[in-house]
Amino acid sequence: MTTKRGLLIVISGPSGVGKDTLIKRLLELDRNLRYSVSCTTRPPRPNEVDGVDYTFVTRQRFQQLIDEGAFLEWADYNGNLYGTLADRVERARADGHDIVLKIEVKGAEQVRQRVPDGIFIFVVPPSVDELVRRQITRNTESHDDMTARREIATREMEYSKRYDHVVVNDELERAVAQIIAIIQKARESQT
Repeated sequence: MTTKRGLLIVISGPSGVGKDTLIKRLLELDRNLRYSVSCTTRPPRPNEVDGVDYTFVTRQRFQQLIDEGAFLEWADYNGNLYGTLADRVERARADGHDIVLKIEVKGAEQVRQRVPDGIFIFVVPPSVDELVRRQITRNTESHDDMTARREIATREMEYSKRYDHVVVNDELERAVAQIIAIIQKARESQT
């Protein structure tokens, strides 16, 4: 029996919208989902683990990976580089696993060009005020970084129209159930 190729699921949304929490819950509920650990040049936040949350690399190493064509997508976000290694994604999909990428909007555009069969989900907050509250509560960035991220979030929200699905993260379990339904429908439509 041939293994069915895994889906590629792209999840984007403004900083602080709850993407990490949603993805963590999705992975708990669906054993076929795998998370694509991105590379980044930003320093780890407290409690982040190299190889689990991100693969933390130097700018020099990141540039080498760009030069080698190793990334499915990459982008500069608020002065730090982020990228998805193509071979990690391909291996998971070839093994029949559905792979979840958490990437920003410019990276998602790159993926859409290279992987047109991907499922693109944009997560939005119930309101801008709630997004600001979540960013403040997270308490992981300086005031200047938070201001920059809010400006980026405003621009990113405009990209939601380019996504296949928009999910409002107003209540975790409801939002997770909506994403699982999207994934299940895509699985059922695979030939």
